[in-house]
Amino acid sequence: MNEKKPNKLISEKSPYLLQHAYNPVNWYPWGDEAFNEARKQNKPIFLSIGYSSCYWCHVMARECFENEDIAESMNKFFINIKVDREERPEIDKIYMIALQSMLGYGGWPLNLILNHELKPFYGFTYLPPRAKYGRNGLEDVIQQVNNLWETKYEEINKSAEKIFLILKNKTEYQNVNPESIHYNEIIDECFESAKRYYDYENGGFGNTNKFPRPAFLNFLLKYYYYYNNKEALDIVTHTLKAMYNGGIFDHIEGGFHRYSVDKFWRIPHFEKMLYDQSQLIITYIDAYKITNEKLFLEVALKTSDYTLKKLYNPEGGYYSSEDAESLNEKGEKEEGYYYLWKYKDLENILSKEEFKIFTYIYGINYEGNTIPDYHEGLANYNVLYIKNDIFDTAKHFSLSAEEVERILHNSKQKLIIERQKRANPNIDNKIITCWNGMMLQAIIELYKVTSDKKYIDIAKKTIDFIFNNLFDENENILYHSYSDGLKTNEGNLEDYVHIINSLIKLYEVTFNTDYLFKSDKLLNKTIELFYDNNSGGFWDTPSNKENLIFKTKDITDTSEPSANSIMIELLLKMHSLKDDDSFNEKAVKSINYFSNSIQESPYSHPQIISDILLYLKGNTEIIFSRNIDTELLKNAQEFIYKRYIPFCSIYKLSEKLVNEYQKFKNYDKDSNYIFICKNFICEKPVSTIEEFKNSFSKS
Repeated sequence: MNEKKPNKLISEKSPYLLQHAYNPVNWYPWGDEAFNEARKQNKPIFLSIGYSSCYWCHVMARECFENEDIAESMNKFFINIKVDREERPEIDKIYMIALQSMLGYGGWPLNLILNHELKPFYGFTYLPPRAKYGRNGLEDVIQQVNNLWETKYEEINKSAEKIFLILKNKTEYQNVNPESIHYNEIIDECFESAKRYYDYENGGFGNTNKFPRPAFLNFLLKYYYYYNNKEALDIVTHTLKAMYNGGIFDHIEGGFHRYSVDKFWRIPHFEKMLYDQSQLIITYIDAYKITNEKLFLEVALKTSDYTLKKLYNPEGGYYSSEDAESLNEKGEKEEGYYYLWKYKDLENILSKEEFKIFTYIYGINYEGNTIPDYHEGLANYNVLYIKNDIFDTAKHFSLSAEEVERILHNSKQKLIIERQKRANPNIDNKIITCWNGMMLQAIIELYKVTSDKKYIDIAKKTIDFIFNNLFDENENILYHSYSDGLKTNEGNLEDYVHIINSLIKLYEVTFNTDYLFKSDKLLNKTIELFYDNNSGGFWDTPSNKENLIFKTKDITDTSEPSANSIMIELLLKMHSLKDDDSFNEKAVKSINYFSNSIQESPYSHPQIISDILLYLKGNTEIIFSRNIDTELLKNAQEFIYKRYIPFCSIYKLSEKLVNEYQKFKNYDKDSNYIFICKNFICEKPVSTIEEFKNSFSKS
């Protein structure tokens, strides 16, 4: 039993906040109690934002927030607030914009000092407790800020107001004359920016640490499809193979770590996030559909297997993340310990034959292979990355590829058993609505390419969990987060768009109209809650969210695609289904509203540029007649599910569907037909699988 006195986080549900509930720092959750106390005691607010699988958040917590002396100073001079960025993304977004504006960079832990109006005037990320390496320590910052607060209070508030106005202006977009927007130029410039940043040797973008950037890879696949640009496809396939070969992929149990700290994809920060797994599954599947290379499907399946083993809630839904750290043999937290191997340990676990094959494939060294220049803390350890593939290894050892695969499989089974003896990294068991929506879409894509009905069962169970636990039926609103039996925080735009998308995709593989009707109803609610009728674009939060210093309409793709861009895609697709021009008008008005930002930096906005492609090229609609032959339907579904078509909607006529949507009355004939339509124009209906396939003869 913990004898330490808990702080005010003890009543929270977030695993991250509960990790700090016994800190000597007197943390408050975000809310009026803390704000009122700051005004009452005339103290500034120390706001610290992080998440449970964040490595540097844990380091700062151990070094600073568990330090009695530092905690005493923090409690004396500040009102201290802890926020879980996953639970309150809208708070994180605002203050990350602030930190990036103040420092020129951002990251977590995100630490800001606020005045009583919640406006920031000082910010930093990780700090050690005391100054070292020419860098301030937290002790120094506490004293500096306190001196400023006591001696330059007016100047501080003027500075905070100035920062606030800069931030507010940065998040507001200027309306543009539509005639000055050149959509095709924007699309081409996005591709050109990919070539400028592309690492032709190692894959990915940039020459320092590497992030997956699935939204950008997805744009490049669309660019390849519409413009037959082979270079765009090569960038994607090279990057996906490099990521798989690198240490960013877990070669024992599957799944991707957050990012690599080097340019080779070799040494990761070891947290695993649900949003990465879901997006990368879809990107790998799309690459498989285009190239028919089995490796891409295998990676998607292994990644899904990881999520089902480690992140799936037996009652339905997926947990948010797995920690970067775990306990080592000394009982101390160590980053990557669960995933890393020492040469001697592998030598003891594997047979001689297994050892020589395994070490050759994965580049295992006696002194370790973790590149100390990039991560000193991993010295003498080996991370698994593919240095030599199966065929090179077979040739080197004069074996068949099948023999090498058998030896490798047996070796991995032994290492799985060995891992089970280690302490597992902590799982953050929050169930985040938007991330589950993204994972639902990945699961449905897996069903499409495998025909394995277990994925449909998982998808149905997950969507049922969302609507049973994170939805208010009376108000028709979603909630953002579920933990310990309770839903918290009304949903943001990202929650709505990903659940709507998953409902539509679930309809397309089940033809259960309840899913489509729910998506329609929720889409209307999303417009009501988030659309800016004056300027266009969608607010990231509903209007009733309190204690936010300004509202945002974010269009930048970060580790997740911008919710605005997903919403625009939904409007463009639903325009045809609903036969409602206002949907198209809202989508185009929103694209134009954001166009200055898009044109200034296409590289940062690939998802909305994909929306522009949809607007220009149109959505494909496949409509199966009500009484279609069972065999024809099965064959057509199998064909279309495995074919890469960037924008496609699938319907099967039924009494409910025809009664709900006027447009389908034109197609509701008692016949064995498939209609293929694009931009409100339909080809001659087909009635054989050969005719259907010929309609998609584009390679």
